[in-house]
Amino acid sequence: MGASLVVQAGQPTYGDVKVSRVTTIYDGDTFTATIDSWPGIVGKNIGVRISGIDTPELRGKCKREIELARIAKKKTVELIRSSKTIELRRMRRDKYFRIDAEVFADGRSIGQALISAGLAVPYHGDKKVTWC
Repeated sequence: MGASLVVQAGQPTYGDVKVSRVTTIYDGDTFTATIDSWPGIVGKNIGVRISGIDTPELRGKCKREIELARIAKKKTVELIRSSKTIELRRMRRDKYFRIDAEVFADGRSIGQALISAGLAVPYHGDKKVTWC
């Protein structure tokens, strides 16, 4: 995995967990999941954001961004749906109370796969890339 996706030093993380089901894939870097090993109040249909990356937005500022967002979502759907195991690693909470984690599909980093495909850029909370 590239250094661009490593959690920054000093940030607490809450371990790793296997996802029971991915229920909805919203866009290239956000989905909801159920984790049966957690109590339902926190583990059912919880929002997950793939940490360390940013993908184009489906409600983007131009046609190019919207088209790239559709392709990024399709790639994320493909990676998740074709995998037997989805694992969240180095979990944290983000400002929207979603789980922010490195996401692995059958041991392969989804974030790194999206970056390699040109459908995401490294992102650590700084200014976002303009896709237009």
